[in-house]
Amino acid sequence: MAESIIEINNLVKDYGDTRAVDHLQMNIEKGEIFGLLGPNGAGKTTIILSLLGLTEPTSGRVFVKGFDATSEPIKVKKITGYLPDEVGFSANSTALESLIYTAMLNEIPREKAEKSAHQWLETVGLKESKSQKTKTFSKGMIQRLGLAEVLVKNPEIIVLDEPTIGIDPKGINEFLELIRRLSKENRLTVLLSSHLLHQVQKICDRVGILVDGNLRAQGNISKLAADLFGNSDTTFTVEADPISDPLINDLSNIKNIKVVNKNSHTITLKGEKGSAPVISSLIIQHGARLYQLSYKEYGLDEIYQHYFEGRTIDA
Repeated sequence: MAESIIEINNLVKDYGDTRAVDHLQMNIEKGEIFGLLGPNGAGKTTIILSLLGLTEPTSGRVFVKGFDATSEPIKVKKITGYLPDEVGFSANSTALESLIYTAMLNEIPREKAEKSAHQWLETVGLKESKSQKTKTFSKGMIQRLGLAEVLVKNPEIIVLDEPTIGIDPKGINEFLELIRRLSKENRLTVLLSSHLLHQVQKICDRVGILVDGNLRAQGNISKLAADLFGNSDTTFTVEADPISDPLINDLSNIKNIKVVNKNSHTITLKGEKGSAPVISSLIIQHGARLYQLSYKEYGLDEIYQHYFEGRTIDA
């Protein structure tokens, strides 16, 4: 049985007459990467603030490893690291100095702080830049240093709020792979709040979809897609040779399948996903070589369209 490390029970948060979070129930399991998605005003920031003990719920409770985030915020902060979208460091401090300072603020003895700082700088790929002043760092380097600063206090949970904004594509991929590796190697729990769907799909084990403060869906992406689109038609792309008129005619006669387009070597069909074996069998029966048969997989983009059509998704 999976072990929940974050439990949000019936959380309500009102700001005056505005309800930011509405009776939210959500669990995050130890060691998983959980993606929090929602349009502007969905309640993501309020959830993070509640989890960190930085805002008091109107009602409901948030537990982090059994600690009440409202009444025991210091205990929560000792095991939780937070990386916002904009990280600030003393401009004239070096990367190494910045990490040692953070470690010592967290009551880590100087010798151990130095050792840990060197270790995490190497882990995040900043070993060669340890003596470089942070004011010379690129956005990507700053975010890596921010991650090292979060990790230097050895948290069990890290909360990342739009951590890749302003980083170049290569840097984004490297940063996300680093997060995934750290999570799996150290059984580190990650809560990632982001509006960049492909990034969430790339590394998250599960996602929670927020609309107007309500959790509309929670689970892994393939299950959510199956629940939403399991009985929907899909688009097949077939590469075969030769493609004869009798073959096209027989394919068109498959129940719930229609040929959308064809050329000399490719056929596009639309119909039920379960028709794939029948399609491939007919092609072979007609003496054609089947080079490829693929169909559209529904993912986070389609799930997003289902829940947020007509909205603007944002942080």
